[in-house]
Amino acid sequence: MRQIFLDTETTGLSAEGGDRVIELGCVELLNRKLTGNNLHFYFNPERDSHEDALKVHGISNEFLRDKPKFADLAQDILAYLKGAEIIIHNAAFDIGFLNKELERVGQAPFTAHVSNVIDTLVMAKQMYPGKRNSLDALCDRLGVDNSGRTLHGALLDAELLADVYINLTRGQEALLMDISDDQPTHHTDVQIDLSTYQLPVLRANESELAAHEDVLKQLDKSSGGKTVWRNLATA
Repeated sequence: MRQIFLDTETTGLSAEGGDRVIELGCVELLNRKLTGNNLHFYFNPERDSHEDALKVHGISNEFLRDKPKFADLAQDILAYLKGAEIIIHNAAFDIGFLNKELERVGQAPFTAHVSNVIDTLVMAKQMYPGKRNSLDALCDRLGVDNSGRTLHGALLDAELLADVYINLTRGQEALLMDISDDQPTHHTDVQIDLSTYQLPVLRANESELAAHEDVLKQLDKSSGGKTVWRNLATA
């Protein structure tokens, strides 16, 4: 199964109010193994970030001035994501922004291009009700090293999310066989006739029998002659 961990950074909190995506980070997981086939873009949002947003991601307006616009890279992004299962922390936020960006370039909504979306925030709330379930909190709880996360960054957060998800679902995968795409997924009962097999009988030699008897005598002595095998032998 091809899974993509996705995160965005934006100019603010309101996609409907005109805020834009300024960074997209994607990390690919194939059959629960990181492939290194990641995607990372910065975009010129054609507007400045809000002061509060700058404090979160630290990506200056000046840095983004010469970056490509989302429209210039939309086809590359959709080709990368096509048909994959997408995993996002607080998916409604990121998808809301991506839907607006796709709408601007005349594309269908985000979910029309992928197989499905998993929200790890929803997963975490079900697994840890009443607890903090931010990405940082999950990293701490699951032993994922997030010491390099002084500011939010889309690619770094997607990488951390991949580690978090693998830890969140590790117990499920331990019970499953790793079946490749070209193998049948059905199970067939097979009966094997064992009557034709000759199993060798390995008997203890004299020294092994003597050592065994010595151990039994020691056990018999320590129990005051009350060992089960002695009682059965004299019965």
